[in-house]
Amino acid sequence: MGIEEYYDIDDEMVEGEVDGRDEFDDDETSQLYEHYRFVADKKQKLLRVDKFLLIHLSNTSRNRVQKAADAGFIMVNGKPVKRSYKVKPDDVIQVMLDRPHYENKITPEDIPLDIVFEDDDLMVINKPAGLVVHPGFGNWHGTMLNAIAWHLKDMPQYDINDPEIGLVHRIDKDTSGLLVVAKTANAKTNLGLQFFNKTTKREYNALVWGNFTEDSGRIEGNIGRDPKDRMRMAVFPPDSEIGKHAVTHYYVLERYGYTSLVKCVLETGRTHQIRAHMKHIGHPLFSDERYGGDQVLKGTTSSKYKQYIDNCFKLCPRQVLHAKTLGFIHPVTGKEMMFDSELPEDITALLDKWRNYTKEV
Repeated sequence: MGIEEYYDIDDEMVEGEVDGRDEFDDDETSQLYEHYRFVADKKQKLLRVDKFLLIHLSNTSRNRVQKAADAGFIMVNGKPVKRSYKVKPDDVIQVMLDRPHYENKITPEDIPLDIVFEDDDLMVINKPAGLVVHPGFGNWHGTMLNAIAWHLKDMPQYDINDPEIGLVHRIDKDTSGLLVVAKTANAKTNLGLQFFNKTTKREYNALVWGNFTEDSGRIEGNIGRDPKDRMRMAVFPPDSEIGKHAVTHYYVLERYGYTSLVKCVLETGRTHQIRAHMKHIGHPLFSDERYGGDQVLKGTTSSKYKQYIDNCFKLCPRQVLHAKTLGFIHPVTGKEMMFDSELPEDITALLDKWRNYTKEV
């Protein structure tokens, strides 16, 4: 068994790394759990920890081990180490994850899927808000992978528990929109490289707090875990060694005075990239509890306005973020594939509410 992948994922490979998670699910715990432990021999020669783990773990890759180290999940003698750490005699090496070790395999569950496209090599799914993508702490069942397992249960060559196939990227539980799933190992490798090489096309729509003086902009800043809150990501200077390089381009689509609808185009795919970047420039996503967008951040102090905002939160009680567009090259045919999804009802109702508000004031 190899190291379980933390990334995919908004996205969130946690929102475009190879086998990474875009953005992690909101129900994840901040506690770390030991999945593997090794004690170096007394005659152990100095050896990089990533190479050491490659020797002692089966069915994994150096890339996955290095990602685990970058995420702080590789510990030596109780402390996180970099991938370049040299293992010494008697060192205790641990592989930690943010969820308990779970032996049960993913089982098929009859959960509806909105399948936008499907052929022998891949599926494109329009995920609703509220659906967890991958089983994890607190969500072992009822996930999108359980639904995919049911949908493909009569396809004997598809094993939902095989890490070499399946999800290429992930988005948050409460983010809606398009995801691509590989049915074969070759398709996953090919699509994963497209995400890694930043040749895919991904556009999100988001409602954010505040108005913009400009019509478009570029946000550059490393994304890494917030040292004060492991459940959030923070933005660090691009030239720092903290976090991972991240770039988001945004374009204002509509202005509502105290909020704005923007299109976000991802140049990179990091955990909570859009949510962290927009907060960093003073425009948190509307109704985003984790990043402070569930408070009245712009507008008046009148009780009528506060009631209006409260009604808006009730109408769309999740971060207003939708993975609207997804484009890639088909891994077998070489054809350019481009998909677009309509905004879900909760977001369209909220936007209509803001449009009506701007007409009245």
